[in-house]
Amino acid sequence: MGMLKEFRDFALRGNVLDLAVAVIIGGAFGGIVQSMIKDVIMPVIGIAGSVDFSNQYVPLSRKGADAVAAAAQAGQAVPGLDKARELGPVIAWGNFITITLNFMILAFCIFLVVKAFNIARRRFEKEKEAGPPPAPPADVALLTEIRDLLRARG
Repeated sequence: MGMLKEFRDFALRGNVLDLAVAVIIGGAFGGIVQSMIKDVIMPVIGIAGSVDFSNQYVPLSRKGADAVAAAAQAGQAVPGLDKARELGPVIAWGNFITITLNFMILAFCIFLVVKAFNIARRRFEKEKEAGPPPAPPADVALLTEIRDLLRARG
């Protein structure tokens, strides 16, 4: 029974529950950020021009280089990255650039969301502070009243 009690105490500890909530909210937030990139930012970037680096590569094998040369000579499209990898090793520099750009966009989006959250938090704290000042304690109020009466007399 002791081990069951220890497990219950561990599982119901506040930090574990906070962490579980954070993971769930973090997963949902990840979906929001991915949608913002895919559905809002990338279409705007696509207006400027449809640039896709993901299939850019340098073949390192003779077989891959021959396939690229044959496609270029025949006026056909160069084999995609997946096909080139089947033919031999490649340096997929375009895929690296695409992933790096996606990371930069994602980092910028998260920066904007955190910045908006911080601005909202500061406004909320400012509104909280702007409330009426607390009333002075009873003894201070009484002394202030006595002082005012003595001033009025004298």
